[in-house]
Amino acid sequence: MSNEVVNIEPPSVVADMAKRYGMDKRAFEATLKATVVPANVSNEQFAAFLLVAREYDLNPITKEIYAFPAKGGGIQPIVGIDGWCNIINSHPQLDGIEFEDRVEDGKLIAITCRIHRKDRDKPTETTEYMEECKRGTEPWKQWPARMLRHKSLIQCARYAFGFSGIVEPD
Repeated sequence: MSNEVVNIEPPSVVADMAKRYGMDKRAFEATLKATVVPANVSNEQFAAFLLVAREYDLNPITKEIYAFPAKGGGIQPIVGIDGWCNIINSHPQLDGIEFEDRVEDGKLIAITCRIHRKDRDKPTETTEYMEECKRGTEPWKQWPARMLRHKSLIQCARYAFGFSGIVEPD
């Protein structure tokens, strides 16, 4: 009979994510805390952020998901456009995406996005209006049409696939 003690570590989201990226658990956690999450994030907040990243198979290092400081403390998982595109294109029911620009007097007024699903006869459709969405931020000033297209895609995807627990930068 052996008196050897086997230390079995309980499963953790940090260990799971580290394994996914081929990293040691401690090195993975240190890397994310040094590069991705705000200072003074609790272990619980960090774990919650990683749970969302894991749920949607998003990579925080490649900026598919961000850990933004939340109002009142903590962090809010924010999914960037690359993360949204990853989530949408990875969905097994995706059957195509279409965009339609609405232009009046040479000015972009709105963009409609249609997402087709393999299991539905009709596409899910949303229209986002420039007047309602435009912000005074640098990306909106520099690329208003692109930003409105992103907004339209993200809102349509939320309706088409029922994504929850994640928000976009705006």
